[in-house]
Amino acid sequence: MESRELESGFIKQESSIVEQKKLELRERLVKIEKQRLQELYKNIPENQKKLTEGLIIQAARLRILLDEMWIDITENGDYEMFSQSEKQTPYERERPVAKMYNSRNDSYCRILKQLSDILPEEPDDSKESEESDLI
Repeated sequence: MESRELESGFIKQESSIVEQKKLELRERLVKIEKQRLQELYKNIPENQKKLTEGLIIQAARLRILLDEMWIDITENGDYEMFSQSEKQTPYERERPVAKMYNSRNDSYCRILKQLSDILPEEPDDSKESEESDLI
């Protein structure tokens, strides 16, 4: 009995270490994605940067979660057979991870739109060259 308890404790400890490593990796990936987004949105006016900081962090987190969910969906599919009980005939339903993916993807897209809308408009070089051609 004692060896089973030790083995169980070891497995729990090992599982905890693996989860901690996954969390550390996720945090590193979020940091990298945050830096990427900050570079993409570096032209946001200074008076808006504090406002957008939270959006960038949230977008980075969502991007990493979406990537993880995408792996799960590609490996296991969007749908699964499901039944409420053994007596019921199973039916196909959308997996919860697929629903969450769609919801989070919508949130991610909305955040990127918000960030893009804050960017100053770039001058349209094609209009300027057309005008100079006319002169």
